[in-house]
Amino acid sequence: MPQTLGLIGSGMIGGAIARIAVAAGLDVVLSNSRGPGTLADLVAELGPHARAATPAEAARADLVVAAVPLKAYETLSTAELAGRTVIDAMVHHPQRDGDIAAIDSGELTSSSLVQRHLAGSRVVKTFATIDFHHLVTLARPAGAADRSALPVAGDHAGAKADVVALLDVLGYDAVDIGGLADSGRLRPGSPAYVQPYMGERPEGLSPEEAQRWFFASPGVPVPAARVKELVESGSAAV
Repeated sequence: MPQTLGLIGSGMIGGAIARIAVAAGLDVVLSNSRGPGTLADLVAELGPHARAATPAEAARADLVVAAVPLKAYETLSTAELAGRTVIDAMVHHPQRDGDIAAIDSGELTSSSLVQRHLAGSRVVKTFATIDFHHLVTLARPAGAADRSALPVAGDHAGAKADVVALLDVLGYDAVDIGGLADSGRLRPGSPAYVQPYMGERPEGLSPEEAQRWFFASPGVPVPAARVKELVESGSAAV
């Protein structure tokens, strides 16, 4: 079981992962592209189990999470991450990331693209199907009746096993959906993506009301059997 979790990218999803990791008793090393000083407030909020560092330092943690915008995946250092298990929490949002030919053509899933870049690393996809708020509010101890699960994909069995063990500590069961080529089932708009954990938003809300509802919502538990059903109902096409 890892004792230290490195975050390369400490925005909304990276920050949420850091929160549940600290709550679970792990040490977290946070980094971003703007320098450790910009993370002072988040580190102060998280407490003594968190520290700000450079991406190179975060890459030396027991497990590493890549949570940068997908358009920045090539900034992930192949040398610093060589030999590491890298958890891919990135999502391809074309309106933010632009068109990526290998994904748009169906040649690769976004995670397969990341694995191609990080050829010396073991890439495992998870955290990409739940929003940052409900990732925190839905975490539950092992054995809880209302525990949720997250899908996991990867081409390296040992690396997947390490990530499944991490998810268990962080408060989630895991559903192994296969290799990175199967992770297209987790893309935005797929049945397993975000909405099941969020629940149905009331109709007729203004943008401000919708935002208040989102942050007030505790989320909807999605157990492993339901995650498996949702993933299998989606298309594997990119």
